[in-house]
Formats: sequence, structure tokens, C-alpha cells
Amino acid sequence: MLIKEILDHEAEMIAIRRDFHQHPELGFEEFRTSDRIAELLTGWGYEVHRGLGGTGVVGTLKVGSGGRRLGIRADMDALPMQEQTGLPWASAVEGKMHACGHDGHCAILLSAARYLAEHRPFSGTLHLIFQPSEESVGGAKRMIDDGLFTLFPCDAIFGLHNFPLIPAGQIMTKPGALMASSDSMTVHLEGKGGHGSMPENSIDPTVAGAAIVMALQTIVSRNVDPQDAAVVTVGSLQSGTTHNIIPHSAVLKLNMRTFKPEVRDAVKARIKTIVQGQAESFGVKASIEPDFGYPVTINDPAQTEFALQVARDAFGAEWVADPQEVKSAMGSEDFSFMLEEVPGCYVWLGTGKGKDDYSVHHPLYQFNDECISIGATYWVKLTEAYLR
Repeated sequence: MLIKEILDHEAEMIAIRRDFHQHPELGFEEFRTSDRIAELLTGWGYEVHRGLGGTGVVGTLKVGSGGRRLGIRADMDALPMQEQTGLPWASAVEGKMHACGHDGHCAILLSAARYLAEHRPFSGTLHLIFQPSEESVGGAKRMIDDGLFTLFPCDAIFGLHNFPLIPAGQIMTKPGALMASSDSMTVHLEGKGGHGSMPENSIDPTVAGAAIVMALQTIVSRNVDPQDAAVVTVGSLQSGTTHNIIPHSAVLKLNMRTFKPEVRDAVKARIKTIVQGQAESFGVKASIEPDFGYPVTINDPAQTEFALQVARDAFGAEWVADPQEVKSAMGSEDFSFMLEEVPGCYVWLGTGKGKDDYSVHHPLYQFNDECISIGATYWVKLTEAYLR
């Protein structure tokens, strides 16, 4: 059952969410967004700290004499893509869009923050963490490196993500590996350019690049245990400018995903071996530049069962998926860095309407505003249960 006082402020929270949506900001550029969040939290009585991770915001509320410390996280950044929804509150910024629903995550946590500040139904310390740059280079890690859990110690931490391809209001999660690690890297190939009619006088990096792309496909089929999961994707092969010129260089951009640290290490090593070996066979020089990586998102079993029980108590068991039937996702999440530091759980909140539901990262994606109060009620119930 949704909390009445949260529903009473639902229209205001929807307006806040749509304002964020109209003014999307990319990772580490969330200046307007963080200003607004800090303003709201301060007005509701939170002690607000700014600057962790550049644009991060932490709002702290201490109530009573309880010694437990709870962290709840929402991400703030948008994506570098053009919105095509045509909605009245569509992005007003060319080439930027909240296509992953982080505007909704902020509105959910703010809605819960308001209720918790007004009613204070707990005893302990609550840290609300508004994190920059989940989509790009790990704002969670940067906040941690800046002292997040030293300044704001947490005994447990929780986060959620909207999921538009499951019914609105359904809660899904599981213990252990929920989302994959992600490692992106760039391969630079240097050959010897020349005239397309005289390939014998050149060293063609395009051919070497094509061979590398095909050879990389054997890693999952021949180097990974079939009972484990892994993905290796070459998302870009850039080489040359026209028909009759053999280029001097080529660039490959690739990404790999796994669920186990040992598989992650093995796939990385195999990529390096294949790239160097294939390049050498064509007489091409190769170098690999790591771009960034996220570890596996691993939910603590005890905290996951706690999070699931809160959902069952709040909404009924029929709205909570059986964790044994929940499949891990090959998508990745930098909340994983926080889970490496503090036991906790990451939860998926269904936001599907049943029609016209586009997945996240789609130019027609729409966040379901009806789920703001659902998510806020969940955070309130979780806070009450953890900080009794």
C-alpha cells in the first residue's frame, strides 16, 4: 500500500522529475541538478554535503539515539543522445537526454526524503547519496575515492533502477551477481599506408583489424567455460577515408562483460594475446588502451533477503519476483563499487505500462511517473525497517 502523504505530494515530485528531464546534464556536469537537490534537502532539514565526486550531494538526517547507519543512492546523469519523444517536457538540450531514468531515480529518493524528514519514523543515521556520472567513468568510485564512506559511514547501502520491460510496481532482485562487470578498451593499430592499387608496398591495418574482430569472437566459444557467461563486443572499427587509399592506422573500440572475477581476468588476458598475435601476423603494431571498467554488481545475501522482505511487506508477495527465477543481466552498474565497500543490495523496480514501453537508452524511452510514489514508499519502508 502506498503512503498517503507521499501520494499527497506526487504532483510536485512529478514536476521536479520533469524539470530534471527538460534540463539533462552529462556525467560530472550535473551542476543545475545537484543545486536543486541540495536546495530541497536543505529546506527539509537535512545536513547537506557537496563536492564528493565533483557534483555529488549527500544529505544526512540523524534521528534518535539509534547507532545504525543506512545509505541509499540515486544517480543523476543523463546520456549523450537526442530525444525523440516529442513530450511537452522533452529535453531542451540538444544531444542530451535522460534516457535511463536517472531523473526518476532522483525524484523517487527526494519524495522519500521529504516524508522521512517530516515524519522521522526511525532512530539512527540516514545518508541519501546523489551520485554523478553513473553512465560514463564511474562517479561512484570517484565519490568513494573522495572519502564517501569515511565521511559518511554506512552499515548497509541500497540502490534501485527502473526497469521499463517488467510490469510497473514489480520488485526484482537476487543475491550474488545481479549485473555484469564491464570493461571498455581501445586498440590502436599502426600499419603503413599507401595506394590501394599497390598493397604489396603497404601494411594494411584494416585487414589486421578485421582479423582481430573475427578472432575475438572465439574467446567466448573456446576460452570460457560454457557454464559461465561472457560477452566480447567490438562496437567500432574505424579505418580509412576513401576507396583507393590503404590507411596508415585503424582503431577498434571494444567492450567485455563477465560475472566472475576469474573469468574477467581470463578474458582480458585472452584479448591482449589475440590482439598482439593477430597484429604481429600482419606486421602491424598494436597497443591496447584501457578506457574504464566496472566490477560485477554483487548483492549481499542477507541484505538482499532483507530488501525482498521489505518489498513483500510493503506491496504483497505477488509484487515481488522469486529471486530464484531472476536472471542476472549483462548490463553493468557502477553501484558495484559501493557494494565492494559496504554490504547492500541493488533492486530493479518495474515501470512498464504494458504498451509503448521502450527500453532504457532508447530515444523514445519514457520514465513512468506513476512509479515515483511506489519507489518512494519502498525507500521509506526500507528505512523504517533498517533503522527501527
